[in-house]
Amino acid sequence: MIGNTAFTSPSGLAADPNALAALKGAGDSKAALKEAAKQFEALFMRELIKSMREATSKSGLFESQGENLGTDLLDQQFAQQLTGLPGGLSEAIERQLAGRMAGTEPLPDSATPSTVGRASAGERQTAFVSKHGAAAQAVARESGIPAAFMLGQAGHESGWGRGEIRHADGSPAHNLFGIKATGGWTGKVAEITTTEYINGEPRKVTAKFRAYDSYEDSFRDYARLIGNSPRYEGVMDQLHSVKGFAQGLQRAGYATDPSYAEKLGRAINTTLSLQRAQG
Repeated sequence: MIGNTAFTSPSGLAADPNALAALKGAGDSKAALKEAAKQFEALFMRELIKSMREATSKSGLFESQGENLGTDLLDQQFAQQLTGLPGGLSEAIERQLAGRMAGTEPLPDSATPSTVGRASAGERQTAFVSKHGAAAQAVARESGIPAAFMLGQAGHESGWGRGEIRHADGSPAHNLFGIKATGGWTGKVAEITTTEYINGEPRKVTAKFRAYDSYEDSFRDYARLIGNSPRYEGVMDQLHSVKGFAQGLQRAGYATDPSYAEKLGRAINTTLSLQRAQG
C-alpha cells in the first residue's frame, strides 16, 4: 500500500527527488509501479527541459529569485504534460521496475533516475541518436527527409536498438525500420516472430524482414521506399510537420498499430529534443 506516500501525487517525484525512497514500500502493486514509472519519467523530462533551457538562455545577471522560481515551476508543468504518453519512457521504466520489485534485480537504496530511468531509456535513446546520427544525416541530404524524422522512427521501430531485428545466429540484420521482405525484394532476409494488429487485436506472427549490410543501407532503403512509392506520396508532403508525417504514415498503412501515429510523433519529438541538447 502506498496511499500516503509521495507517489499519490503525479507531481511528487518531479518536484521532490527524495520521494524515490517511497518506492521501497510499493510492493507488487501494478498501479504503484505505473505511478512510480510516470514520476521517474517526469523527473527525467524536467531535467531535460532544464538542460535545454540553460543551453539556449542568455546571461542570467539580471534574473531575480522570483523569476527563477517561476521558470522552475513552468519546467515542472511542461514535464508533467510530457509524461505518461503512449510509447514514452514510463512504459520502459515500468517494465524494469517490475523486474526489480519481483526480485530479479534488487532495487538499490540509492536509486535515482540516472540508475533506473535514464540508464534504461534516456541513455539508450541518447546513444541511439548519437550512433546513427551520421548515417541519418547522409541519407537526409540525399532524400530530403529530415534526419530527426528517420531517427525517431528507427528508434521507435527498434526499441531504440534494444529490439533490433537479428538473424537466427544473433547477428544484426541492420533493419531499423521493420521493413518486410515482400514484393520484389531479392536481398537478404531475416525471419522473426513479431506482433501484428489484426482487427485491432495484437497477434504474434512469423514474418520475413529485409536485411542489409549496414545501418546506412537501412536508412537509404527506407528513404527510397517512402520517397518513391505512390503509397506514401502524401507523406512526402508533410516533411515540415511531425504530426502530419506520423499521421501520413499511419494512413498509408506503414504499421498496423492503431496508436502508431501518436507513438511515432512522440519518438520524433524525443529525437528533436536530444539533438538540440547535444548541440
